Amino acid sequence: MMAARSSVAGLRFMRLGMLALAAGMFFGVIGGFQFLFPDFLRELLFTKTRPLHVSLVVSWIFLIAIGGIYFYLPRQCRFGLWSERAANWHFVIFTVTGLVIIACYLSGQFGGREYFAFPPVLSIPIFLTWILFGVNYFKTLRQETEPWPVYYWMWGTGIVFFFITYVEAHLWLIPYFRDTMIREIMVQWKSYGALTGSWNMLVYGTALYIATRISGDGKLARSKLAFSLYFLGLFNLMFGWAHHTYIVPSEPWIRSFAYIVSMTELFIFGKIIWDWRSSLTEWQKNAYCNAYRFLIAADIWIFVNLGLALVISVPALNLFTHGTHITVAHAMGSTIGINTMVLLASIFYVIREELPLEVHAGCSRQIRFGFWTANISLAVFFVALILAGIGKGAYAGASFQEMMLIIRPYLLVFAVSGVAMMVGFWIILWHGFRLIGVIQSSETIRYAEAEPA
Repeated sequence: MMAARSSVAGLRFMRLGMLALAAGMFFGVIGGFQFLFPDFLRELLFTKTRPLHVSLVVSWIFLIAIGGIYFYLPRQCRFGLWSERAANWHFVIFTVTGLVIIACYLSGQFGGREYFAFPPVLSIPIFLTWILFGVNYFKTLRQETEPWPVYYWMWGTGIVFFFITYVEAHLWLIPYFRDTMIREIMVQWKSYGALTGSWNMLVYGTALYIATRISGDGKLARSKLAFSLYFLGLFNLMFGWAHHTYIVPSEPWIRSFAYIVSMTELFIFGKIIWDWRSSLTEWQKNAYCNAYRFLIAADIWIFVNLGLALVISVPALNLFTHGTHITVAHAMGSTIGINTMVLLASIFYVIREELPLEVHAGCSRQIRFGFWTANISLAVFFVALILAGIGKGAYAGASFQEMMLIIRPYLLVFAVSGVAMMVGFWIILWHGFRLIGVIQSSETIRYAEAEPA
């Protein structure tokens, strides 16, 4: 009975996350065309579409990771949540706050920074929901009597450090930081770099959990390599932000060291997934074909992004690429190619575990089509951004307009491939949303039948 209601809380987060990604990609596509054609949908100014896109996509990452944790703990790890009511309140408060934030953006009310451009007062309910989540998580895992597998440590670390870095991201509200430009930039970039590290902990932990469950081998999550990834990720979370601060005065060795740590973390994560792939039987690969496919796609994008990151880590080249579309390509490779693929694997792992084969097998062809459409379009999107970045970095003139004319063909390819990528992901998300809804309905009915009359 407890597992049923707790499972429903996680499924609600997953469905909300899929809606967030679908809407976030829509606003991203609009923003891409507005960048080329300023008169396109003038009522949705670029100043509105960009924060809508960024906030919704960041919400997708957190919502699916949170939903997975809420679902996996009671449903598969057999730990009844410490408080089911807290999980439900978490969902309600987050949803209402999200709708208010969207309304603020559409009405032109801003006030925050970077990923969180909404009025700062709306951060208060987000703080509250994260406290509910953190307390619920750690109180729940007090039931565990065995040493924790690595994904428990990753999830717990991501929760704690999100709260710390989210607080730090709001230090600009204090005049001491806000009144000095260099100080504010340093704190802002440091906090958002570490914030990215906190959600990577949640996502990487989810990937290792799914890999462990598909293989049926718990040793993977207790191996020295897995814990090496954890400690590198922890170190990167606390110090890896330094490689984003090339243009701010700081010691060069700090930036170089931060980059080495970041790249080593990516390499180890990629190696774990690659070795896991080799350990699976053909039956396991076919039984979890969709989840397996998304995890392997994430692994390929890890190595693609690793190659680009190694290039732009060279200080002389970073001076050339920083602030260009190459930086955007690196960010998109991480957010879409790695994080989004892992989170889609989480969704389709749940679907495979919870639904009879005949319910979800009929849509496998459409999901496969969406998968290839999204990944091929992402590859074109990625290359177009790199070429645009090279054109911008190589331009030696003084006219911004002339530079934009030179790179315009690449940006047009970028925008068109963005449409194709959005369509591919929408196909995947539609089936994921629908099938998770089937599971949610069955779980709700099961809970109702278990309630005493």
